Amino acid sequence: MPFNSSAQFALGLPRYAKRLLAVAVDASLCVFTVWIALCLRLESWVLLEGVYWISVVGSLVIAIPIFIAFGLYRAIFRFAGWAALATVAQAVALYAVFYIVIFTAIGFRDLPRTVGVLQPTLLLLAIGTSRLLARYWLGNDYVQQLQSMPASPVLIYGAGTAGIELASALNHSKDMRVVGFLDDNPGMRRGIVSGMTVYGPGDLEHLVNTLHVTDVLLALPSITRQRRNEILAQMSKAHVAVRTLPSLSDLAQGRISANDLRELDIEDLLGREAVQPDPELLAKNIVQKIVLVTGAGGSIGSELCRQILAIGPRALVLVELSEYALYTIHAELSVRLASTVQPSVTLIALIGSVQDAGRMQHILSEWKPDTIYHAAAYKHVPIVEDNPVEGIKNNVFGTLTIAQMAIKNHISDFVLISTDKAVRPTNVMGASKRLAEMVLQALAMDSHSTYASSTRFSMVRFGNVLGSSGSVVPKFRQQIKAGGPISLTHLDITRFFMTIPEAAALVIQAGALAGRDAGRGEVFVLDMGEPVKILDLARSMVQLSGMTVRDAQQPDGDISIEITGLRPGEKLYEELLIGNEPKPTQHPKIMKANEQFMPWPELEQELAVLSSYLSAQDATQACQHVKKLVPEFMSAENQG
Repeated sequence: MPFNSSAQFALGLPRYAKRLLAVAVDASLCVFTVWIALCLRLESWVLLEGVYWISVVGSLVIAIPIFIAFGLYRAIFRFAGWAALATVAQAVALYAVFYIVIFTAIGFRDLPRTVGVLQPTLLLLAIGTSRLLARYWLGNDYVQQLQSMPASPVLIYGAGTAGIELASALNHSKDMRVVGFLDDNPGMRRGIVSGMTVYGPGDLEHLVNTLHVTDVLLALPSITRQRRNEILAQMSKAHVAVRTLPSLSDLAQGRISANDLRELDIEDLLGREAVQPDPELLAKNIVQKIVLVTGAGGSIGSELCRQILAIGPRALVLVELSEYALYTIHAELSVRLASTVQPSVTLIALIGSVQDAGRMQHILSEWKPDTIYHAAAYKHVPIVEDNPVEGIKNNVFGTLTIAQMAIKNHISDFVLISTDKAVRPTNVMGASKRLAEMVLQALAMDSHSTYASSTRFSMVRFGNVLGSSGSVVPKFRQQIKAGGPISLTHLDITRFFMTIPEAAALVIQAGALAGRDAGRGEVFVLDMGEPVKILDLARSMVQLSGMTVRDAQQPDGDISIEITGLRPGEKLYEELLIGNEPKPTQHPKIMKANEQFMPWPELEQELAVLSSYLSAQDATQACQHVKKLVPEFMSAENQG
């Protein structure tokens, strides 16, 4: 009992106290081994006095700095193993060189020269033994604590370097206990790696039953997304939860640890293999320029800010209506900025609504941005459907207001973040975004009105982004965590999906393509890949959680899926193009749409009428007028 109490007391000390204690122990061992060496050489018990103290002081002066330099006091003693002992041996070997030179080769009168050889040998034994005793004393108590807690049996997929490092990192985990490896290399089957058997992927179902495996940890940081999907398809019948390590680039800064593990999200399955960004396009509108982002606290706006900051603007102006969202993104970017070595970037956080012409004029005239990314919008379909007046005000007239202020202040580039819901819209949100596109197209092509200018307007249209506040993914994840059911609006509903970082990078590059080939007011469309059936997405998320879907084929499944019916204005299928034959650009994932729009003089008059309906809070007339201006706009119930 006193043994365990002292171990727990030592484990509870602050880190600096533990290090001072370790230094004190090693210093004591230096003194002790000098005394023992003298006793052995003189074949009698002696007192440390006179010239003998020179060898003691010499030992302390040489040993402690060397041990500090070798990191002996950064090690965690309760985890000390062969690697730690090897480091001790290296440190003492260097110490021995200095000590032998001084006390054997050079020597001191009345001090036996053999002490210079004996003492380093004794010190190596003493320091090594102290580390092993510390491991037993502290580690035994620690391991007992861990063993008193249930640890889930897990398998590591990948018996390579990453898998071995991960297994080592999990040796002392209280949550997981590695019971073996999986690897698709036939030459490794039934081999032993780190003391554990390597199995084939086909053995997984059997291992789940015999070893009660609950999780599989993917230690394959360099594989392609396609290969990862193939592996997951192989494991789908085993009903295990899957976690993964980040990519090799994310792990490049240090050794793998248990903290590197993360849940395998649906994002890992739906995203495409990344196309290397074009550095010229990324830099064109950002490097050493003043960049302004509206809606800077939103899903897309905040990711745009992160990537813009990394590219290196002269200043980044964050415009956001929500104080909390603005505070959050500004705090995050400030931390990022403080931790980088890139040239200083001025970060400005401003509260404001894009509908407020006076506020926008003040911001643009004061900060004079070179590039504006307009991400501010009301985008949640059911909310805008229930609040059409506010949705149209913000999405259409907010865009018009800041676009006119951009022209007035001679802003070079203006990029609108649009949506696939603007294509043949079945809801007010989509129609308002299409009308916002038309506003910019008309302003860009008008050369006679008050608003004619050299500002390059462009729009970037894409589908759902995974993990955004409006995405089904976080909603499904919460419902699975709560035990279900998953609510799905329709069995056949499909959507395009893209990760937020990929979408933001492509938005930046698409904006840089504006104005090439004498184009103005261009609508760029991002290649979203193949549409995804939301039912399949829901099933995949359940399987990745190690559970099963409860349906007619599996009445005893864990999570049920309930069909709730299409929400107001919701489409079964999304599209990215109104017209046909999109034109390619120099970027393989960016196309240019060929869309029709109304000339500015005519559109300006129609917008004045629409504004009068909004001022009167006449939602019915406002929606009818939007339908007139966006002829593709049809109600959801009439879609084919």
